[in-house]
Amino acid sequence: MSSGDNQAPIIIKRKKVSGGGGHHGGAWKVAYADFVTAMMAFFLLMWLLNATTEKQRKGIADYFNPTIAVNRISGGGDGSFGGDSVFSEETIAQMGTGASMNLPTEQRQAKGQNGSEAKDESDSAEFDQVAAKIEEALMGVGGESMVTDQLAKHIVTKVTDEGLIVEFFDLVDEPLFAPETGTPEPILEELVAMVSRVFTLVPNEVAINGFTRSYPEMLRTNPVWDLSTERVQQVRKLLQQDGFETKRIQRVTGFADRKPASDIPMSIRNNRLEIILLRN
Repeated sequence: MSSGDNQAPIIIKRKKVSGGGGHHGGAWKVAYADFVTAMMAFFLLMWLLNATTEKQRKGIADYFNPTIAVNRISGGGDGSFGGDSVFSEETIAQMGTGASMNLPTEQRQAKGQNGSEAKDESDSAEFDQVAAKIEEALMGVGGESMVTDQLAKHIVTKVTDEGLIVEFFDLVDEPLFAPETGTPEPILEELVAMVSRVFTLVPNEVAINGFTRSYPEMLRTNPVWDLSTERVQQVRKLLQQDGFETKRIQRVTGFADRKPASDIPMSIRNNRLEIILLRN
């Protein structure tokens, strides 16, 4: 046997080491800490919502939102919070907002956030009442009507954000203007005179809109723009002839066939006029 065969075999052990395994890693601790912090903030929020009044919650919200020098409606409160009120008529210089009341007084000129909003709502409600009375006068809802049944067939009224819209439209057998012209028919003169009398009950301004039906595209000259403009100008002149104040007419607009009332572009129903009693 040779000497080489007497040598012991060399054994190499390879130990596999995995880093961060088991509870020795630290990444999960960060995630768990974030979770606990979020839960604590959540339960704190729930407690605050339950343990505070509306005014106190508003004061807390204003504390975390200091983007303006004076918040319009704010305040800390008494009790556990013990904060000072920051209403502008009590502790700080008056700058027009931040009051505890909607409307200012002679002593306290600051105005609350909802002061102008409350006035706007009051004006809107008042206008709606006036518009309802005018509609009753026009359509006879409240008893007597200012128009005959024949005239009433041409009228539609509606109240929108813009104001009270009184719409006149053509009937197949009774148009408002001579065909394809801007010459008003007697029935239109009666309608405009009636609206002029009713609109004198209020000082609001007025707008007049004119619309026409569509015409075939094969025409060499499409008359829709000139026709709608001419007709709406005729209505303006009729109002003035009936004694309506010129300065109350805010605008006169011809829309051609751009805003049809009927799905059929060439329908006679699209020949119409709008006299709008505008909101303040």
